[in-house]
Amino acid sequence: MTHFAIRLTTLAMFSVAVAATPSLSPVFFTPAYAAGGDTPSAPPASDTKGTKDKKKKTETRPNTENAAFLANYRAAYATVYDKQDYTAAIVQLKALGQDDRADVANLIGYSYRKLGDYKVSQIWYERALKADPAHVRTWQYYGLWQVEQGNRDQAQYHLNKIAMLSGKDSAEYKSLAAALEKAPGTGLTY
Repeated sequence: MTHFAIRLTTLAMFSVAVAATPSLSPVFFTPAYAAGGDTPSAPPASDTKGTKDKKKKTETRPNTENAAFLANYRAAYATVYDKQDYTAAIVQLKALGQDDRADVANLIGYSYRKLGDYKVSQIWYERALKADPAHVRTWQYYGLWQVEQGNRDQAQYHLNKIAMLSGKDSAEYKSLAAALEKAPGTGLTY
């Protein structure tokens, strides 16, 4: 190779490396909340049918609709965790009309689980994971569901999935690991 070709190759490789590196600028940095929280993740991508109509609607009131959704989601979140009124929370969460968001479906599943309706809870956890297979909080709660059902092997699978997604130092991993240690095959509720 000529000296010029080596320089050109090096420059090309450097350019690709710089372009592939994510920007660390605060303007472009968006924190990731793998566990879920009082701010839900984005809705799942939808098909392209009807996107023209949806686009027109969201162009007219995107901030108003998003703000209303966020306020109502946070109210439902508080109903679940602060008030522990799971029946009311289910009504609030379903009224959002965003059942296919992982955070929403997960909280509905959690609420049904706390009410003792394990079959319906399972449906909602699976719906949440379908919307976002990397939703750590759902893996945790569904893992706790598995512990409560005495399914140690499945709970261990969920624990391994959490370790892969968020590490063994995450709160979700520690919570499920503790539940597995505490309740080996018993029907204890968490």
